[in-house]
Amino acid sequence: MSNPDIQAIDARVAAPAAAAPARLPSRRRWFMLSLLLIATIINYVDRVNISIAAPFMAKDLGLDKVEMGLIFSAFAWTYAFALVPAGFIADRFGSRFTYGASLISWSAVTVCQGFAGGFASLFGLRLAIGAMEAPAFPANSRAVTVWFPAKERGTASSIYVCGQYLGTALFTGALLWLATTYDWRHVFYSTGIVGVVFGIIWLYVYRDPMFCKKVSKEELAYIEDGGALVKASKDKNKFKWAQIVELMKYRQIWAICLGKFASTSALYFFLTWFPTYLIEERHLTMVKVGIFAILPFIGATVGVLLAGVIADWMIRRGFSLSISRKLPLVVGSALGMSIMLVNFTDSNELCIALLTVAFFAQGIASSSWAAVSEIAPKELIGLTGGITSLAANIGGIVTPIVIGQILHVTGTFAYAFWFIGGVAAIGTLSYSLLLGKIYRIELKS
Repeated sequence: MSNPDIQAIDARVAAPAAAAPARLPSRRRWFMLSLLLIATIINYVDRVNISIAAPFMAKDLGLDKVEMGLIFSAFAWTYAFALVPAGFIADRFGSRFTYGASLISWSAVTVCQGFAGGFASLFGLRLAIGAMEAPAFPANSRAVTVWFPAKERGTASSIYVCGQYLGTALFTGALLWLATTYDWRHVFYSTGIVGVVFGIIWLYVYRDPMFCKKVSKEELAYIEDGGALVKASKDKNKFKWAQIVELMKYRQIWAICLGKFASTSALYFFLTWFPTYLIEERHLTMVKVGIFAILPFIGATVGVLLAGVIADWMIRRGFSLSISRKLPLVVGSALGMSIMLVNFTDSNELCIALLTVAFFAQGIASSSWAAVSEIAPKELIGLTGGITSLAANIGGIVTPIVIGQILHVTGTFAYAFWFIGGVAAIGTLSYSLLLGKIYRIELKS
């Protein structure tokens, strides 16, 4: 073979190698997302553990339905109103410090719940946990916005949001076993210790992209070119009350606030009164409660993951951002009204099937976190998440108290399901009529 031929072959072989990057892009964003998922699982296990312990705790401490309703709602009181300052803290100090400090603090107080001796101490400890958990979801939203391009943000948001259902699905049986084999106090000891340990791991491992040594230049360019607000992790913004006023001028903020209030109302039924409903109204054994209580949470997990994947697929297929993000919210809220059908069946199996469908729908509607990431001004990602979470968790305050009062007056859960279904209708109208076009808000001031 002649020398020119050999050179031509060498050139063709060398060309792909020269065109290829020096090293394959890293996938560090997915590792960071796995940390968010684990933290969210712990977050929600520490919210829902009280519902697992409730039947045993109420009997041991002599608590009535009204008192239990107040204890169930106490978390949301401080959680809701701490969300706005928590969002500012997430913007000011970043997700690493904010989430780590929050996780360790609420987990330590969770352990203390195991030492509670009555209504006052339980109520006070739940107030404390609510305040300390407040930074979690603003920090989640901020982390996804700085780590993920727009076309992956729906899937990423859905993955960490499903942590709020996975924890219950995975650990309800184990927590019931602890409560029955030992006592209800061990439910709080075990979950709190796990949270403290993971909080230390989080501080050691998590970094925003601009401060992460293990993210490649290729991945950093990929996520930034795709719309990730990478450089926002370096910004240290000063809080101004005028920023909240300006945000509230946008219909998108109001629509998501109403929609989140609606979906969170359904969520808090499942996080608080659901095991009591199965035991006291459906008269299920502890074994059946351990099995049946898991199914709606599995349904919700499937719902939130499906919503994120489909929305991102629609964006890649050329659908507008507004249609792609709004469709799951409208469908999920509308389907959530199916919870009212529980009042028309005596079959335990059909009841659980209907509740699974309703919670599946709530999971779909929970994909609203992706919409928050899309509309939040780049300077106020955490604060926007805090404001919308505040509205959502007003539902967490209202729902347990309303259901407790309904049970006190009527002795049945029937009107509770009518209430939750009616609130779902409000969410449907908000997302379909008020939300309008989804776009990133640019502050004028």
